[in-house]
Amino acid sequence: MASTEKQLDIPEAALEDKGAFELLRVWVADRSQQITLRGGVWEDPGAWGVMLADLAQNIVTIHAENDPKIDEETFLTKLLEGFDDEIDRVMDEIQGYTPQG
Repeated sequence: MASTEKQLDIPEAALEDKGAFELLRVWVADRSQQITLRGGVWEDPGAWGVMLADLAQNIVTIHAENDPKIDEETFLTKLLEGFDDEIDRVMDEIQGYTPQG
């Protein structure tokens, strides 16, 4: 991603798959996360857990590929600790947008 760009590239597989759709977009604005989320994708809430686990693994892999000094197990442990700390907090206000359809 060029430093002047604010949006990430669409993955090649998503461009090639006519059935592909965007599930989640996360921005940092006003020092907080702003999201757009496509709800109703899965009936089973556990599927969202699988998506979050896959996302966590991708975060670890990308960081390790960009910095060979990173220990993936330690990185994942710290990521999960941060998740556990944050998931227990009550959000004051949900900010974001859920597209219809």
